[in-house]
Formats: sequence, structure tokens, C-alpha cells
Amino acid sequence: MHPDHMKAGQTNIFLIGPMGAGKTSVGRYLSRHLNKDFYDTDQEIEKAMGVSLTWIYDLEGLAGFRQREMKIIDEMSMLSNIVLSTGGGCVETPEVREILRKRGTVIYMEVSLETQLNRLKRDKKRPLLQGDNPQEVLVRLWEEREPYYENIADFTVSTDHRSVHDVCEEILAWLQAG
Repeated sequence: MHPDHMKAGQTNIFLIGPMGAGKTSVGRYLSRHLNKDFYDTDQEIEKAMGVSLTWIYDLEGLAGFRQREMKIIDEMSMLSNIVLSTGGGCVETPEVREILRKRGTVIYMEVSLETQLNRLKRDKKRPLLQGDNPQEVLVRLWEEREPYYENIADFTVSTDHRSVHDVCEEILAWLQAG
């Protein structure tokens, strides 16, 4: 366990991990059980912009999107007593990794490639998966991002073949043990 688990005065929980790990579903459940407000960075970006993520990607590209994502994460992480589910790629931005590490407890939701593909095969809202070979994209993203997830996580939970309830129970047990 991280020595600075539940950092002094910090009550925020940040969920990180690849798309399809279940961060939004788990975040909603956790926030209800811990009596915290729930936010999802992708939804907050869409709310702030008034347009879909796909539209932002098309117009501003990945770099523009990452800038908006960093701004939202910076703003949201200043709140207290929240559960924040983040976009899978947010950890690629060094400033975001630093913000998450300093301002709350980071939980890495791990998921296998097979489970990801099953969960995402009908998802048309993910700009990075709209090409010919989503599996290749997911493997490349995993290779790029996994070390970052590992590096900033206070706790790692596997979501493969598990219900939202089971994943949340494991996280809650870890939080209580801390």
C-alpha cells in the first residue's frame, strides 16, 4: 500500500484505467456508497463544450482534446469529497498524473484486452476505436498507458468477469482497511 494512502485532508477518489474497464459504472456506485459527488471527465468536457467528444476530436485533434481534459481534471480535482472517473488516456499528460497523485486516492481499474473488446465492440462513441482494427489500437494504447496507470495507482483492482458490485466491494474493503 502507498505510504501516503488517503493523503492528509484528501477525500477524493480518482478512477483510472483503459476504456471499457467500467470506470463510470463503478464510480457511480462508489459515490453512492461513500456519499460523495460523482463526476466523469468525458461528460464534464461535453457539458462544458456543448458538443460530443467525437466532435472535439475531429475539430481540435488529440492535442486539443488533451488540453481540455487537463483543464477539467485540474478543476474537478480541486473539489473535495468526490469520485472522478477519468478518460483512459488522461495519464499520458504528465501534469494530469501529478494532479491525480497529489489530490486524492488513485484506483487503477485493470481490464484484459479480451474483456475490453467484448465491452466495446458495439460502442460507436469512442473516436480512437473507429478504425479498421480496434484490437490493434487497444493493444497499442495498453502498451503506452499501462506503466502510467501502475505508477500513480494507490490501489489496483481487476474488473475482468466481475460485476460492478464485486469490484466496488473490493475497493470499499481496501479503503476501510486503510
